[in-house]
Amino acid sequence: MNFSVAILGRPNVGKSTLFNRLVGRRVALVDDIPGLTRDRRQGEGRIADLEFRVIDTAGLEEAAPGSLAGRMQTQTERALADADVALLVIDAREGVTEADRHFANWLRRSGKSVILVANKTEGRVIPAGVAEAYRLGLGDPVPISAEHGEGLAELYERLRPFAGDRSAEAARREPERPLRVAIVGRPNVGKSTLTNRLIGEERLLTGPEAGITRDAIAVDWTWGDRPFRLVDTAGLRRRSRVEGKLEALSVGDALRAIRFAETVILVLDALQPVERQDLTIAALVAEEGRALVLAASKFDAVSESAAVLKRLRERVSLSLPQLQGVALVAVSGVTGFGLDAMMTAVSAADEVWNRRVRTADLNRWLAAVQERHPPPLVAGRRLRLRYLTQVNTRPPSFALFASKPADLPDSYRRYLVNALRHDFDLPGTPIRMMLRKGKNPYEAR
Repeated sequence: MNFSVAILGRPNVGKSTLFNRLVGRRVALVDDIPGLTRDRRQGEGRIADLEFRVIDTAGLEEAAPGSLAGRMQTQTERALADADVALLVIDAREGVTEADRHFANWLRRSGKSVILVANKTEGRVIPAGVAEAYRLGLGDPVPISAEHGEGLAELYERLRPFAGDRSAEAARREPERPLRVAIVGRPNVGKSTLTNRLIGEERLLTGPEAGITRDAIAVDWTWGDRPFRLVDTAGLRRRSRVEGKLEALSVGDALRAIRFAETVILVLDALQPVERQDLTIAALVAEEGRALVLAASKFDAVSESAAVLKRLRERVSLSLPQLQGVALVAVSGVTGFGLDAMMTAVSAADEVWNRRVRTADLNRWLAAVQERHPPPLVAGRRLRLRYLTQVNTRPPSFALFASKPADLPDSYRRYLVNALRHDFDLPGTPIRMMLRKGKNPYEAR
């Protein structure tokens, strides 16, 4: 991908639908609600053999600089500055509006190359808005239907001149795969502020308004020598408090970000006690089998830092026994305090999440823990635990072969998991233990 394409236009003309079409999957939230997109989102676009970076932007609207709409406009301007070519999308059914004319003039003044795209032209009858688009003075419009994938061949021909030839060495060089990190938490705990401080720029919209972030926005970034893909997400509230279709879409996007992440940073508000929703999110991360790091944000405003951190650790230890030893780091997105420690904890959590233990060591350990605490009796006979092996990583997963696996109490399984975590240094990561029945060599007789 050696050139960038920014998709611009007024609200509700199909920019996010076109973005999803170009990246080949439903990444951006799409709905009939105008102004759904707020932050700019990047993806890897493709039409046939043409690959490029594509940037989805918020709808262009005139607004005061300090307002939320004004900050969204600033993000759009930055997307245009980063792009090699802009796609100005209009709604061919509605025709050219005054807003379209205004932003066409703005794009001409920017000096960027512009391709005019007339969306929503599906069917045999070409809407009158396509002919009307010539009045914008941006050349021949490209009639497409982003929803149905029509017209992409012509768009390919218009984008092809912007694709320079990559050198053979650059084509052979494979970039290192980034570690996918999702940043989650309740609304207004400082997730976007924390992300902006990490990457060193105002990449994401922030402000005093709760619920600014709607899409899960991925940002590529390097810490040390290691590439990361940070995914900032919308705030997660209790299901009973989710209001309206818009928030439900945002919550669904955040949950998908957790499922596709490798490590999750759960941001807590250090100025408030740990709430049930924080613990619910942490339990969800553990259930999904993702590595977890807890970040206590807004620590620059905490007066008794040691006491607050101690209370947080005690609450987490009591309420999340399935994640004993999970890292808890004090941070501030405003001052940058603790961010290096947080990223060190993220790398350590990923290393534990990928750790593998030798089968010989596991079975020596299994014999020792049974001597310390033998399995219970079932119908007067002792359960026999025959064999233990690690069957997977990410997270560490083990298969335990027993004489009667269905009769092994959950309390003894928890004892084994906690002992595994302690003895093989697996703090804070989900551990899965599957019970299997060993094969009886005399069964055939």
